[in-house]
Amino acid sequence: MPAANFDELLDRAAAQHGIDSGFWDIWGRYHQTPAAVKQALLGAMGVAAGNAEELELALADQTRREWERLAPPTVVIGVSDHTELPLNVPAEMLGETAAITVRHEDGAESEFQVGLLGLEQTGSIEMNGATWVRKLARLEVALPLGYHDIAVKVAGASATTRYIVTPERAWTEPHLGRGGKMAGLTISLFGVRSGRNWGCGDFEDLEQIVDWTAGELQASFVGLNPLHAIHNRRPFNTSPYLPNSIFYRNFLYLDVEAVEDWAGCRRARQLRSSPAVAAEIDALRGTPFVEYERVAALKLRFLKLLFVTFLRERRRGSPRARDFDAYRRREGDSLERFSTFCALDERLHQRQPDLWLWTEWPAGYQDPDSAETAAFRGKHWRLVLFYQYLQWQIDVQLARVERRARDRGLALGLYHDLALATDRFGSDLWAHRKFFVAGCRVGSPPDDFAPEGQDWSFPPPNSRWHWENGYRLFAESIRKNARHGGALRMDHVMRLFRLYWIPDGAHATEGAYVRETSEDFVRILALESVRNRVVLVGEDLGTVEPATREALARYGVLSYRLFYFERTPSGEMRRPDEYPRQALVSSTTHDLPTLAGFWLGTDIEARRAAGVLDDAGMAAAKSARQVDKQRILEVLLSQGLMPVGSPRQASAYGEMTGEIHNAVVGFLALTPSQLLAINQEDLTKETAQQNLPGTTWQYPNWSRKMRFTVEQLLHDPEARGFTAMFRHWIARSGRTNQAG
Repeated sequence: MPAANFDELLDRAAAQHGIDSGFWDIWGRYHQTPAAVKQALLGAMGVAAGNAEELELALADQTRREWERLAPPTVVIGVSDHTELPLNVPAEMLGETAAITVRHEDGAESEFQVGLLGLEQTGSIEMNGATWVRKLARLEVALPLGYHDIAVKVAGASATTRYIVTPERAWTEPHLGRGGKMAGLTISLFGVRSGRNWGCGDFEDLEQIVDWTAGELQASFVGLNPLHAIHNRRPFNTSPYLPNSIFYRNFLYLDVEAVEDWAGCRRARQLRSSPAVAAEIDALRGTPFVEYERVAALKLRFLKLLFVTFLRERRRGSPRARDFDAYRRREGDSLERFSTFCALDERLHQRQPDLWLWTEWPAGYQDPDSAETAAFRGKHWRLVLFYQYLQWQIDVQLARVERRARDRGLALGLYHDLALATDRFGSDLWAHRKFFVAGCRVGSPPDDFAPEGQDWSFPPPNSRWHWENGYRLFAESIRKNARHGGALRMDHVMRLFRLYWIPDGAHATEGAYVRETSEDFVRILALESVRNRVVLVGEDLGTVEPATREALARYGVLSYRLFYFERTPSGEMRRPDEYPRQALVSSTTHDLPTLAGFWLGTDIEARRAAGVLDDAGMAAAKSARQVDKQRILEVLLSQGLMPVGSPRQASAYGEMTGEIHNAVVGFLALTPSQLLAINQEDLTKETAQQNLPGTTWQYPNWSRKMRFTVEQLLHDPEARGFTAMFRHWIARSGRTNQAG
């Protein structure tokens, strides 16, 4: 068969499965997707693409399956759209009547019948000697926002459809909707230091920071790193952005002594007062970095004692026991799978200490639905229940902090963060394998941040299966992470539109973009935002298509703008008035240098020490940094944010002085952007960033503790100076903490 025919078939198959023919990079260069990459990605999707014959069969099979299905598995529409359902039927059935049952989300049902012949026809196809017709059935019922189910029968054929009605825009906090602006502080909770925690920031520390933010900063929210469950093992399993599960949270954040069972557990209280435990807690508080394994082991030891106390209470059927059982019912299968994974991971590792990955477990345990896994769950039900107890207690304590934030007048309360990734060796992959594509990884193409591209080493989502499943898992991920907060940041929000897939065995430069069912995803995101009353922030950094930002803006999702990256086409720093209003503006992120570190070049030194840069790369980075510092100084001077008589050259400043620090914070505060978030490290002029991309053991990622303790934030003169500076700019820029 001619090669041109193969190329044409390959292009058709690639387009049908969302594989882009190419992309423009940030330098304006176009990259064509090679045929070999298209074949590899199609193969990962389960589409045979080795030759023209395979492609023809695959295309024909796809068409047949689409048209032989009476109704699609999922329909997502806007609340102002017509409620219509497409139906596919053979032409000879046009004289039949369709029986339609609409099951509303609230449990009500509506039934009606429609004749197919009189319905609007929107398409047809000749297939295997027969004609198939697509008709559009108008639903004779008004459907409110929400998730509904439709059952349809035509002669002997039947189908069910998940029918999702969504708002036109995400939720907007009323003060922001009236033109107001807000400011807040973002922290890495694991790194919070205090005189009472057990070596890792916990929810009691967070409550203290909420009080400080409301009373001293007079800000509107506290932003958090993703609180997702992780394996708590260094150096590979501590990133909150590569979690064990995005649906559940890390027990390390529990304040053990605040668990209600503490008061009734004499053994735990006695153990806590022992010299050995007291010494261990003191030692863990004093370390400059979070000792994940030691903190996890210590807390688990106590939490298991508390759980035994709770089991006795549960047998008596107390109100708390009923609350726990109600929580378990609400969480359902997701919690059952997660807790089973955790129990398996613990028991199997105890038996075989060098067994770390579920992909190396005995074959029966690698399948969450196997008889072996069911038997394990039955035998070790207490351990499974223990991990459910932990998640319940996390939910209880986090809810308490969010209530405290609202009671103290923080208009947005807690601002949560939802990671893009999930660890391929974590519970999400084990429990929900169909929702991920094997044979490739997600990353990003080369840009000025990562000239060789990035390989994030986790599998892409199987969007086809999300659609088949009614987007239930996607909606659940938003719902769970929006719980107990007023704002939600979506890491790499471009995921809703396209992701950069890299075939296994290929370099990060040898990938291609794959399109998502973006309209569906964004609409469901807006629905969950309205239902949970959370402001949405989309982290849209890197290679971003203009259409992506336009769509997010249309649905009311805030853009995410960083001081370092907001440049004119000529490379100059943008003025404050050039920032968009519908955005969150920030100084930096966990992956970028702090303001003080940027000025000193600490990040460049760290990259060289870690082997990420060679000598030539380091010299080039330092040269570019000097240019950037001068541009920053010029824009600050042009806005009158530096005192009269300040030096005009960045070289005159060996470090980030107080006046430059004040000017940068003021610059960001004076932008029209609705939200301002200052990282805790930038508020207190810390020089080291939390994460150094491209490193694992070479740098203490995700473990660095904050400079000041919670107690010092209130009493240390230097800390109070930083607080007063930020409070001044909040007041001057009108970023009030007014709720409602």
